[in-house]
Amino acid sequence: MASAPADARVTSQSSDAEISTELSSRRTGMSFQRTRMSADRTLMSVIRTSLSLIGFGFTIYQVFQKAYDAQILRNSTAPARFGEGLVYLGIAMLILGIGYHVAFMIELRKERAQMKVDGLIHAESRYPVSMTLIVAVALLTIGVLAIVSMVFKTGPFG
Repeated sequence: MASAPADARVTSQSSDAEISTELSSRRTGMSFQRTRMSADRTLMSVIRTSLSLIGFGFTIYQVFQKAYDAQILRNSTAPARFGEGLVYLGIAMLILGIGYHVAFMIELRKERAQMKVDGLIHAESRYPVSMTLIVAVALLTIGVLAIVSMVFKTGPFG
């Protein structure tokens, strides 16, 4: 049985084998999109946890610093270090999450490109930059500004 040319459209009039192959190719292509969305959800989980650590750490630092400035406390070193530690942990987690996400997406794109070259999928849809990745980088910037503000007592959050 002769197969249709690669650019021929498969319709209900095509052979059962051609229809089956086309449906399989489309399911595989959609699975790449689902995998990409799953990677974005994983990065969103990292963002959520990092945001909690950074926000909570900065809040602890600020509360105890203000209490020290108001002379309610004699020493705020331990709570300040704890707050800084939480912010550092949030930043580190975010850096690792972004690194993992980028590495995973590069491999996914390579696999998708190879499957397109092999003719196993169409790969006609765009593969845009992840908005979740952009938000993660923005949060990382804010986290770095927060820790600079805490350590050097300067900056936008001082």
